[in-house]
Amino acid sequence: MFGTIVWVTIGLLLLAFIWKVGLGMLRSMTSSLPPPPPSGEMRRINVRYRCSLCGVELRLTMAPDQHPPPPRHCMEDMELVAPAD
Repeated sequence: MFGTIVWVTIGLLLLAFIWKVGLGMLRSMTSSLPPPPPSGEMRRINVRYRCSLCGVELRLTMAPDQHPPPPRHCMEDMELVAPAD
């Protein structure tokens, strides 16, 4: 009898946990995206550049614009490296 009560309690706790996680996931998919930050404020990006002359690679993680101009290395503009995926 006691074992049945324990299993039912564990099952109900597991059900409540799965229910809350599922509702949280559904709510996160229906919420709208936040507005973009004002112009000039730093934004998170993930862009990689490579120097065509010497092969140095550079990864930008923060920039004032979503598509920043390429940096210069060896007195030339660096080339944008396509993402691996």
